Order: sequence, then C-alpha cells, then structure tokens
Amino acid sequence: MPKIIEVTQISAPELDVYARLTENALRSRAEPEKGIFIAESPKVIGTALDAGCEPLSFLMERPHIAGSAAAVLARCPDVPVYTADRTVLQQLTGYTLTRGVLCAMRRPAPRTVAEVCQNARRVAVLENIVDSTNIGAIFRSAAALGMDGVLLSPGCCDPLYRRAVRVSMGTVFQIPWARLDCWPAGGMDALHALGFKTAAMALDDRAVSVRDPALQREEKLAVVLGTEGDGLAKTTIAQCDYTVMIPMCHGVDSLNVAAAGAVVFYQLCE
Repeated sequence: MPKIIEVTQISAPELDVYARLTENALRSRAEPEKGIFIAESPKVIGTALDAGCEPLSFLMERPHIAGSAAAVLARCPDVPVYTADRTVLQQLTGYTLTRGVLCAMRRPAPRTVAEVCQNARRVAVLENIVDSTNIGAIFRSAAALGMDGVLLSPGCCDPLYRRAVRVSMGTVFQIPWARLDCWPAGGMDALHALGFKTAAMALDDRAVSVRDPALQREEKLAVVLGTEGDGLAKTTIAQCDYTVMIPMCHGVDSLNVAAAGAVVFYQLCE
C-alpha cells in the first residue's frame, strides 16, 4: 500500500521541492549527485521509472491514488504520497497539475559526450536553445525519428526542467544525452575526433538541401541546431563541414527550431 500523507500545511518543508525551489535549485549545480527533477503525469513518471530513475515522493490529487497513478504507485510502495484537493495543490505549486500527478525524482548520473556518441551514427547538437518547450519537442522528435543521441551546449535549457520533461513525453529518459563542456571550440573538435562530420542548419547562400545525397552517405553526422530567433552563431557555421537548409515554399524563410529538427531528423535517419 502507498504511504499516503494528507497535506495540511502547504508551508511544510518536505513540500519545498514542489513549491519553493527554483529549477536551478532543484538541479543543484554545486552538488549534482543531490539534484532532483519533477516528472508530471503517470505516463512520464512510468517512463522515468523504466529508465531507472529513483522516485523520492509523489504529489497528487486524491482520486488519482486509486485511479491513473495506481500502476506507478504499485512500483514504489515505500515512497511517500502527498495528497490534497486540486485547489490546495494549485495553491501549493502555483499551477494546475498536469493529469493531477507529480513525482520528485533523483537526477540520473550524467553521461559523457563519448558515452553518448559511442556506436552512434546520427546525433543532434543544440546551441543555446533556452525555451524548455522547444527542448522537449526536439527530444521527442529525436527519439521518435531515429537519432542516436543529443548533445547540448552550455547555454541550453536543462532537459530535465519540468516543462521540458512533460513536452518530451518522457523521451528525455529514452534517448541518451550529454552536455558539451565548451562550444563551439572544444566541442566541435571532440565531435571530429569521434569521427563525426557536422552539419549546421542555417540560411546561407552556400547551404545544400537537406535532401542532398552527400549527407545520407556520411557514416557519422552531427546535426547542429541554433537558438530561437537568431539561429546558429556565424562562428559555429564556419566550423561545420556542411551548411544545410530545408527547401521552403510560399516565401516562408524558416521553421521553428523544433519543427526544423523533426524534418531534418526524418530525412537524415532514413
């Protein structure tokens, strides 16, 4: 049976993880081994459990204990379950719970770039993408369309931010990812040393179509996607082996970075 605890004081310190700690505080950059993230919805929580993530506590509306969350709770019989009415939980968290269920979980041990790239043929490299929705959507497309891994520049949003995890539908636990220590210097060298050619997604007079057969022939290819609005830095584009664009119609010049990622992943993973 789950350990049910009624929320009577929203100021209780054991609830800080859901209410009063920022995303950066949860990440615990100073002590990564103590880092925590929040997973939303039974489906995403189940995917995180499948990946070996350690649950610390649950927060949910009462009906979900015997309802939609019953299966994940059965897998975590010793984990405390904090519960209250929806209005109380919304007052606690400041937002309406997605599907009424949250789970605080220990952050998994980070992977290295070499670990992610081992045996990989296609990886996505994200440069300074700060929107958590875009990060989550890119991860979902990368996992669904056959990419082998994702690498993030130091300026990218954390893939384990609550919204990124939710938008990804848990694929942040299914596709390996790592942070580059520095970018583009160092990171680009590391990719080349691992045998990857690099393809910058950018609007450029020298750009080849994403349909170019030369891209398909590359044994190892890293697709580099830039930040919202400004796109990739010119210095990054200059260091890549290819500059690649998606042919457009009706005078449209570009796509949202997550949509562009889905197109290029599909094309280059065939």
